[in-house]
Amino acid sequence: MRTAPMHPMNASQVLDTYFLEVRARLIEVAATLDRIDRHPGAAAIKNDPRLAFIHGALDILAGAGPHRAQSIQELYSLK
Repeated sequence: MRTAPMHPMNASQVLDTYFLEVRARLIEVAATLDRIDRHPGAAAIKNDPRLAFIHGALDILAGAGPHRAQSIQELYSLK
């Protein structure tokens, strides 16, 4: 992961700098969930708290606001 520069970046610079990295991570998450769903034993883990955490974190990411990272950390701390 790239380290943040010493001077603040504007929103466009942040997007320019991190877009490809974020895209790759989102594809990795989607691919992992696809592998889980395709497995014949997927139904056995539908109530797994780790899977619930992933889905809860995705719900947070889909929302708006500047504190999504904090909200995901708080979600994890409740488990």
